[in-house]
Amino acid sequence: MRNSSARASRQLALDAFVPYRLSVLTNQVSGAIARHYADRFGLTIPEWRVMAVLGDTPGLSARDVAVRTAMDKVQVSRAVSSLMAARRVQRSYDAEDGRVSCLSLTRAGLAIYDEIVPLALHLEETFLSALTADERKALDRLLTKLARQVRLLAPSAD
Repeated sequence: MRNSSARASRQLALDAFVPYRLSVLTNQVSGAIARHYADRFGLTIPEWRVMAVLGDTPGLSARDVAVRTAMDKVQVSRAVSSLMAARRVQRSYDAEDGRVSCLSLTRAGLAIYDEIVPLALHLEETFLSALTADERKALDRLLTKLARQVRLLAPSAD
């Protein structure tokens, strides 16, 4: 009897577990938005994330992209390879240290990026339209606060 009551107190109610809820919501939002990018431009979620980061900050290494997107290095590598094959991303090498490479969008990549940005902003607005202006500000503050707090969950890999 004691075992079952101890086990019951340790059960996880996923529908109330915030990390699970955030993960599910993120997957749902990413999937809904990705359908727009996939239908129109043939992009996967990792490919769009790479393009979005490089559109905002050209000249990053693949490792920098992985850090900025919180994606696995393998996901980034595959996305970069696919985008390079499609001539949407290009790689250049540092003149002083040929081991250091930098990624940037090609003209074709920039053209797609320039088309997607207004669509992304529209989709964000549609998603956030459920919130009042005060709720949006509160959400922004809370997300910033939680992003800082996450460092306490696991040691940094740096």
